Amino acid sequence: MGKLNDIQLRTFIRVGEAIAGKSDGAGLTFTLSKAGVASWVLRYRFAGRAKELTLGRYPDLSLADARKLAGAKRVDVQQVIDVAAVKQQQKALAKQQGSVSELAELWLNHAIRSKHKHPEVTERVVKRDILPSLGKKDPKSITTGEVTRLLATINASGRPTISNDALRYLKSMFAYGEVLGMVDRSPVDRIKTEHAGGKEKARERFLSQAELIKLFHAMQESEASFGRDNELAVKLLLALGCRKMELFAAKWSEFDLNEGRWRIPAERIKKGGARELPLSDKAIEWLQELRIRACNNEYVFPARRTSKRFGHVSPDTTWRALTALDHGLDHFTIHDLRRTSRTLMSELGVPFDVAEKILGHNLPGLAAIYDRGGSLQQQQSALEKVAHLLMDLEEGSADVTILPFRRGIDA
Repeated sequence: MGKLNDIQLRTFIRVGEAIAGKSDGAGLTFTLSKAGVASWVLRYRFAGRAKELTLGRYPDLSLADARKLAGAKRVDVQQVIDVAAVKQQQKALAKQQGSVSELAELWLNHAIRSKHKHPEVTERVVKRDILPSLGKKDPKSITTGEVTRLLATINASGRPTISNDALRYLKSMFAYGEVLGMVDRSPVDRIKTEHAGGKEKARERFLSQAELIKLFHAMQESEASFGRDNELAVKLLLALGCRKMELFAAKWSEFDLNEGRWRIPAERIKKGGARELPLSDKAIEWLQELRIRACNNEYVFPARRTSKRFGHVSPDTTWRALTALDHGLDHFTIHDLRRTSRTLMSELGVPFDVAEKILGHNLPGLAAIYDRGGSLQQQQSALEKVAHLLMDLEEGSADVTILPFRRGIDA
């Protein structure tokens, strides 16, 4: 006869306090989570080690049935069967019958999320470019031709780099699927880079001053549909020369708007440690507006939908808005705005070392050792010039006169 009864169990659930374990005897244990989920757990020893097996939830699994099931599992243990390990094997076997989406999730957990500094980069390609086409299918049914056509579609959209990234991810994902037994042979093994995006060339795209005038005009004309947050994001990316996720995932705790400083933490920087970036007066003004729009959220750009996957805005939100914007310009990416910012600095006569420090680049060769230029004051002066130029361009004037840039605090 066990120690527990149904009246006690219902009382435990009604009170609602979490229970790590109430013993019914012989290893059968009643648990209750903080969320109010009641379960039966069999605790036993196998090969000298304490083990646990979740039998089921109460009241779906009644007290009487839990005692019978626990008795049967104890017999298995006496026959040198590790019942918890058997259950895990059964779960793994069930996953082997799953979809490409389930394989992708297993692979992301195994190879990406715990090992990469920026797993969201890989997740974005997988979920945006791979799973819409392959996600619901059986991994064993995927053919080499099917993958090749998918990569060609990505490449045809003007994103050869993403096509190559997708190929690399698919090779790793299906190789992991072979290990799990979810595929017999990877359909990606014979596909080469030349079948995806081909040999990549360094991107050279940047927006000219005349193109920036058109872009600013298009954003103003379509403010209702494009969105003020997107407009401010574009302007800040141009004014600061930062990478998009340095900005989109930024928290207000990183900014000192009184001092005009932004301290970017190391985990969001591509290489190297944390860095400090000065803010122009115009950048501070835009950030102050964003602070009001953020409504006390910790992020500068909060998630715009109720399903807050990131907490901050999705990495693709502004890119999608730019793609939909009728600006009449040749294709460009968000990262091309960073290249545009660097080009504007050159056009303004900003010295090489100062501009590279603003972008967070390491100086090449011996310059990294001997050149200690690019102070915060010099960066501040350079960024003020960029902001003033952007405002001139927004008002419709281009081809500004380059003023000398002094090595001291250039006013």
